Amino acid sequence: MSGRLSDLTWRELDARVAEGPPILFLPTGALEQHGPHLPLGTDAMLPALLAERVAAEIGGLVAPTLPYGYKSQPKSGGGNHMQGCASLDANTYILMVRDLICDFARHGLTRIVLFDGHMENQMFLTEAADLALRALKGEGIEEVRIVKLGYWVMIDEPLEETLFPEGLISWELEHAAVMETSVMLHLRPDLVRTDLIPDHPPAAFPPYDVYPFDPGSVCHSGALSSAAGATAEKGRAVVEGLVPALARQIAEAFPAP
Repeated sequence: MSGRLSDLTWRELDARVAEGPPILFLPTGALEQHGPHLPLGTDAMLPALLAERVAAEIGGLVAPTLPYGYKSQPKSGGGNHMQGCASLDANTYILMVRDLICDFARHGLTRIVLFDGHMENQMFLTEAADLALRALKGEGIEEVRIVKLGYWVMIDEPLEETLFPEGLISWELEHAAVMETSVMLHLRPDLVRTDLIPDHPPAAFPPYDVYPFDPGSVCHSGALSSAAGATAEKGRAVVEGLVPALARQIAEAFPAP
């Protein structure tokens, strides 16, 4: 039977839940620029593709991806002023995720993973989970357990050394750079414009933020550091390292039903 929630009929899902609620992954991403070489949907594609692999390891289900996220920030995503960045205000995003969690739980899907691919979403996912648990408790639904993590969190030191043999500059400056480009080269090479992979110095930002943001201060391609070191082999190493590690951690986070 399919591991995608959207492929099931309601009767098939009802039978799965009756056997003991499966772990349900909600991939969350963004529509955000990723330099001249990666597609706008990178932050939604990567968690969705990885969630399917991790769910297969632990008998889980994967809900349709939430492809919009909180606003791209200049220091971690290039900035929401860049073409194609269509984002949600914080309150809108929080309420959307809260509502999804609540409806999943009302139908017995009480073991939920918020599986994120966009760093800016993180604290708003936390708020959505908190509000959902509060609302569900008021309805008498108290057995819900939510795990939140970015797909990248299990990249350990050996994987870092594989990705960055000359040393990691900064994870914040890795936007559209070696890691994401490598994984896309492995999982979706058809969407990588290899002739446009950028090779330039890392973006430089002051240690403070200014509002309103001045787009004229941007001096990068959308990638915040060079992606020239990206390879499909590195991407394969990341996927092969992350999937079993994520499966193990997520399975441990949920007591057996």
